Amino acid sequence: MPARKRSAKPARWSPPDLKGKVAVVTGASRGAGRGIACVLGECGATVYVTGRSVRGGPTTDNMPGTIDDTAGQVSARGGAGIPVRCDHTGDKQVEALFKRVKKEQGHLDLLVNNAWGGYEGPGEPLSMAPLWEQPLRHWDGMFTAGLRAQLVANYFGVPLMLTQKRGLIVSTVAMVGEKYLGSVFYYVSKHAVMRMIHALSCELRKRNIAAVALAPGFMRTERILKFFKTDEQHWQTNPALKQTESPEYVGRAVAMLAADRKLMQKTGKAFRAGELARTYGFPDIDGRRVPPFPTADEL
Repeated sequence: MPARKRSAKPARWSPPDLKGKVAVVTGASRGAGRGIACVLGECGATVYVTGRSVRGGPTTDNMPGTIDDTAGQVSARGGAGIPVRCDHTGDKQVEALFKRVKKEQGHLDLLVNNAWGGYEGPGEPLSMAPLWEQPLRHWDGMFTAGLRAQLVANYFGVPLMLTQKRGLIVSTVAMVGEKYLGSVFYYVSKHAVMRMIHALSCELRKRNIAAVALAPGFMRTERILKFFKTDEQHWQTNPALKQTESPEYVGRAVAMLAADRKLMQKTGKAFRAGELARTYGFPDIDGRRVPPFPTADEL
């Protein structure tokens, strides 16, 4: 009698131990930032959750989620969540954030640059219009509230890592590849972030501080779920969302990087969440190991 074929069991997630680690996750009211912060909390880390949306006030584009909500979830999952309202286009606010971290913790282990202005505003999705047909404020959104915001966070955050001669900087990016997809602002800004990470890695390698770029795939963020008129409990019924991943998938990638004893071998490089899932052997929250999202060059 032929052997009965065993059904594949969903992969399991074993959170690494990050107790005692101090992290700052920018832009963490919702989306990837929220997912990353929550996973770090599950691993026992102290997480400073930054953003502009606070409980009881207006939120970005009226989307659900605040830094208070995220910080509460971090603490509920075993970490210590600390909400700090911070507009990352304001240098003084960013400086005050890291001064507070230094005063309260004395050091910083992990900085996740996730804040991104992008295309904010009702009815303004990613525009593929020619350069001359786009409003110039889109440039400010991507470079002032995007690239420059990340640079300033690095400027004030790195000194808190230098004292202990170790640390990790992660910038969330889009793996756009070399193929041009049709938006000058988006293409240039995303490539600029990856070049910044490369430059940082050159300056920080001898100081044992790693800098990597990390690209989520097609995430089921609050904005995406709203667009498809579904929620996290019912998205499986929509074929268009078949290859999506939860915001915690990229969060697990960040946590595994932070716990990697051979981390410096990865500094200066760019990764996709699905690639690191293969490397470290972790699944998404539903047990699936979602494959790496294709770059523009692979489409």
